[in-house]
Amino acid sequence: MKAPQDLADSPGAAGNKSRLSREIVLSAALELVDAEGLEALTMRRLGQKLGRDPMSLYRYAANRAAVLDGVTELVLNQLPAVPAGPDWQAQLRRIAHDFRRLALRHPNVVPLLVTAPLSTPLGLRPLGTLRPVELILSLLVDAGFSTADALHVYRAYYGFLYGHILNELQEWVVDPDENEALLRLGLHNLPVKEFPRLRALAPVLADYDGAAELDQGLAILLSGLAARLVHGLQPGH
Repeated sequence: MKAPQDLADSPGAAGNKSRLSREIVLSAALELVDAEGLEALTMRRLGQKLGRDPMSLYRYAANRAAVLDGVTELVLNQLPAVPAGPDWQAQLRRIAHDFRRLALRHPNVVPLLVTAPLSTPLGLRPLGTLRPVELILSLLVDAGFSTADALHVYRAYYGFLYGHILNELQEWVVDPDENEALLRLGLHNLPVKEFPRLRALAPVLADYDGAAELDQGLAILLSGLAARLVHGLQPGH
């Protein structure tokens, strides 16, 4: 059963407390996840944060999974709108950078954005999580790709984007004040004879520029897609 969208606690039940709404509950859940991680989000913990009996929260979300779905939609709704335009490659670059910035603002939510959908059939996912998909497909079809080809491109595009985000988050270091790149990345633990190339890359890895790395990957991906569009992209290829 879908959770009510705009229910609020009655003044009598709330007493001197401010009235709740689904938006307030989900915003509090997002704050909790941002601060303490996904594991910290329970109905009990959320109730404590809001100063309410956890049972009262079920008016706004049927269970914890529904809260997580709501948090995912709340985050994706922060993506800026992409105006229509003929330059589909520029639009895809903008969407990628917007998504990256969003993920870096909410790193604890990234598992919900990237991996959680794998366990849910496409048509059963929250509508807010499907709107970016519809946007990409429409953008590609308008650019000249067939519907089936647009689906292939979408999969390649988001596969690359998700991989980049996960890789960039892994590049975050525990002690950014450590001056020695080899030590900061923990590469000093690797045997010299077995991993000479990884150890030699320590300065490069330490200077990782996520935005520049994303641009390089997009250039490779989009130039290939543009060439295939010109020569005719065949379904299944």
